[in-house]
Amino acid sequence: MISRKLNDRMTSSVQVRIAELEDAERITSVINSAFRLAEQFFIDDARIDVESVRNYLNTGNFLLAERESVLMGCVYVEPQGNRAYLGLLAVDPARQQSGLGSALMNAAEDYCLGLSCRSMDIKVVNLRTDLFGFYQKRGYVETGTSPFPTDVETKLPVHFIDMSKRLSQTHPSTNYDSHVADKLL
Repeated sequence: MISRKLNDRMTSSVQVRIAELEDAERITSVINSAFRLAEQFFIDDARIDVESVRNYLNTGNFLLAERESVLMGCVYVEPQGNRAYLGLLAVDPARQQSGLGSALMNAAEDYCLGLSCRSMDIKVVNLRTDLFGFYQKRGYVETGTSPFPTDVETKLPVHFIDMSKRLSQTHPSTNYDSHVADKLL
């Protein structure tokens, strides 16, 4: 486990670790809480179910941010050769705007660097315009579009904006040291 002081507003340590199968229900809960608040204007259903989280755990890893065994946020990463996919970045609504999302992004990028991935790919819902600045500041650039899952009913037309970033050893936009990958592997 790794203790990180995330920023001045988060005064106690946060542990970042790789999720285990028994974490699936807590992961589902934090993702649905975070996404419900942000996506309720275009989607009514829960973002994910426990079975889907378990399936993700078979193809990649969730990195969990915890303080005193309380799950505060998570992010999914899936290595795909020399690239990696990052998705389902979620921070408990009570802890948003604290720097935790950036810390989880750093942990995910470092973890994938440790697996020899050179680039990170993400998909951002086109209607979530608030996210584009966050990812662009982190070095992600638009690379195209892709369809939203057809089995998910939406209130508005929606698609993904695909974005990518070349991974590097440093994170100039944050106060986070990049030794996570070594400790998580």
